[in-house]
Amino acid sequence: MSQSLTSAAGSAASDRVTLIEYFHAVRAQTEALTRGLSPEDQVIQSMEDASPSKWHLAHTTWFFEQFILTGCARGYDCFHPDFAYLFNSYYEGAGPRHARPRRGMVTRPDLAQVMAYRAHVTAALTDFLQAAEESVLTAVAPLIELGLNHEQQHQELILTDILHAFSCNPTKPAYGPYRPAATVEPAPLDWIAFEGGIHEVGHAGGHEGFAFDNEGPRHEVLLRPFRLATRAVTAAEWLDFMADHGYRRPEFWLSDGWATVQREGWQAPGYWEQRDGGWHSMTLAGLRPLEPEAPVCHVSFYEADAFARWAGKRLPSEAEWEVAAPALSPHGNSCGSGLLRPMPATPGEGLRQMFGDVWEWTQSPYGPYPGFVPPAGTVGEYNGKFMCNQMVLRGGSCVTPDGHVRATYRNFFYPHQRWQFTGLRLAEDA
Repeated sequence: MSQSLTSAAGSAASDRVTLIEYFHAVRAQTEALTRGLSPEDQVIQSMEDASPSKWHLAHTTWFFEQFILTGCARGYDCFHPDFAYLFNSYYEGAGPRHARPRRGMVTRPDLAQVMAYRAHVTAALTDFLQAAEESVLTAVAPLIELGLNHEQQHQELILTDILHAFSCNPTKPAYGPYRPAATVEPAPLDWIAFEGGIHEVGHAGGHEGFAFDNEGPRHEVLLRPFRLATRAVTAAEWLDFMADHGYRRPEFWLSDGWATVQREGWQAPGYWEQRDGGWHSMTLAGLRPLEPEAPVCHVSFYEADAFARWAGKRLPSEAEWEVAAPALSPHGNSCGSGLLRPMPATPGEGLRQMFGDVWEWTQSPYGPYPGFVPPAGTVGEYNGKFMCNQMVLRGGSCVTPDGHVRATYRNFFYPHQRWQFTGLRLAEDA
């Protein structure tokens, strides 16, 4: 989706045409991401954390049907009575649902029926938006924006989940072709200092455009002076950690992290394997030789924290990361580049790779900001009920939709998870 449509979404309540264009652009992009996948590709569920591509296509459609068409469009008939049960994700208020670990068992409806479902809901919502009175349009536009940003999150999940599925295939198939990129000189690691004191973080709402509920309210935080590394940690630097027996030295690891390493037998980041005397990594272009100057990717919070301790540094807090980010353009190597892999940092002044390439783990647990109140109704389950036992990541990745992230965006995962495009940036006290 173009950045112009993303930016325009903030004024969508007063611009019917813009909202409809925005809706169609996001829906089309989701379908474009799955067009090269076979029906067999789209039904597989390779682990409990991942979902089949077909399920993502249907669930993002169910969201609009459940939260807008069923409640707001007079005379709307649901496409199929079973779909609310099959394609609800975790919304208890929307009724019972099929168990997440068994989504790969849903071979029926087939892919053609799911695509017909998408076409049905897309057409019905378009008709609704074209005919709605201005007062109705103003009322539902924020919910449609939420649904479109929700669909963009699932666009990213389509790519991360199919990567995991293909990594389990012994032939290591490619999602798409490898796209060469211009070679750049490796960017040296340097440090940028930031002043301590009272800073404001969080989304301010109003004219700042769309944000998820967990990004606010804006509030004050007290920080000590700190420094951030100018780029993300690279695969070459991670190889140094491995050569120094980092995965076998418990002094670097949190207790739960060490237990996870022992239980899972981790010796390298996710998707790394040795072939022909060298390290390779499974990518969306298949198994490829490791790019040493690119950011290390597919590491858990536990691994990121252990590396930081090994390096004599630490992970930044999410507040530190956000204080450093607002002056930067929220654009980088994201999905629209077509590379679909993290790239080496380009030389230059200041912070690099803050947006795109890899989601960066912070040391901050995912919890509510002071004054946070989830929205009323079932849609209030979107973020608030997950504010426990997870860690915050910032900045987006190489498969995040263009224009989707901002300085206040809070992603979150459990500390052991590493199938996402997750990496790290170091910090230190100043």
